[in-house]
This record gives sequence, structure tokens and C-alpha cells, in this order.
Amino acid sequence: MRILIVEDEAKVARALKEGLEGEHYDVVVAKTGEEGFFRANAEMFDLLVLDLMLPGRDGIEVLTTLRKRGLQTPVLILTAKDAVEDRVLGLDSGADDYLVKPFAFPELLARIRALLRRGRIDQVLRFKAGDLEMDLVTRRVTRDNQTLDLTSREFELLEYLLRHQNHLVSREMLAREVWKEPSRATPLDNVIDVHVAHLRRKIDEGQRVKLIHTVRGVGFVLREENPQ
Repeated sequence: MRILIVEDEAKVARALKEGLEGEHYDVVVAKTGEEGFFRANAEMFDLLVLDLMLPGRDGIEVLTTLRKRGLQTPVLILTAKDAVEDRVLGLDSGADDYLVKPFAFPELLARIRALLRRGRIDQVLRFKAGDLEMDLVTRRVTRDNQTLDLTSREFELLEYLLRHQNHLVSREMLAREVWKEPSRATPLDNVIDVHVAHLRRKIDEGQRVKLIHTVRGVGFVLREENPQ
């Protein structure tokens, strides 16, 4: 899931980005209200984390304009202002939640998870293949009830394979949809194969039933396949 952070304080933005990426979210940072407004209009995000006190176009202006344009993405406001009227203004302007600085990072994570659940009710939030389970909100992957430690890229790769469960996924599809490089001059085949090998080791090593399979010369497929 992609999160846009609009925050002009470099230390805060860096801490948020590193912390959220550590939870396997795909994070983009905008340093001004204008940049945040532009990116929110031009790209797809699952959540906006928006500071109110921004240079140039402030957070309230960004939020109200985005809502007038029909943006439905959940928005979590961050601010140093704790007055009731400030909270009311933010919520009335279209925010879905409000967090006052300074805040505990676990609370931020909990609020993000709640907003993502609320904002994606009509979408698949969990995938399952045998005893492998993926929760897109908590970013947790388990097999046989054991949590798997995946990198952000491995998580994205597994999500794509699960979305196409039982169907062949080519290296070209992975390069285009996971690596976002459809026109790269040098093929990503070797890079993709290395990541799939690492993911397969974490998913299938020591398991009686293998889930990730290579289709020689073409790509990969995720399916339950009992041993012969």
C-alpha cells in the first residue's frame, strides 16, 4: 500500500518514512503543500498523512481542494495544534482522523491501519493460499501460523503472485507491475529471479507443500501443489 506524507519538517518526514517503510509500506514524501497537492492529484495512494502547517499552500487548503476535486483517499492530519476548534476545522475540511504532535509511533500505525480498513472495504484485504496468509492492512504474512520477515520488494512480489494465484505470471509482467520499469533497456530477468529465489526460500523451505513454482523460460505461478 502506498502512503503519501506531506511534511515540511525534514526530521519528522524522515522518521515517518523510515518507520513506515520498516512496516513494509511504500512511502512517498512531499515537502510542501504544493508538491503534496500535485502528487495526490497525479498518483494513486491508499492514504495521505498531511501536516497542517506547511509553507505556501497549507494543509487545510490542500485538503479542501482535494476533496472538492472528488478525492476519496483517507487523510490523516498531523498538527501541533491541540485546540478543539483546530480539530473540528480539520475534520470539517475532509480529514478522516487527527493526530497531535508529538505522538507515539505505535498510535500512528494503529490509526493508519484503521483508516486503511475503512478506506478499502470494497477491496480484498487478505489473501490466502493453503496455510499462507497475507494481510494487506497489517502488512503481516504468515505460513503455518509463523510470521515471515519479508522485505518491501518481497512483500510486493508475493502480493502480485497471490493476486494472480493459479495463473502464470511472466517476468515481463513483474517488471512492469512490481518493478514499475516497462521500458528498461536491460531486462530485469536476473534481478527478478534472485528476488523470487529469496522469496521462495522464505515461503517454501522446509514445507511439505510448495507454493511458488517456476515455469521454465516463461515465469512463475503460485499454487498449492502436493508432493508426488
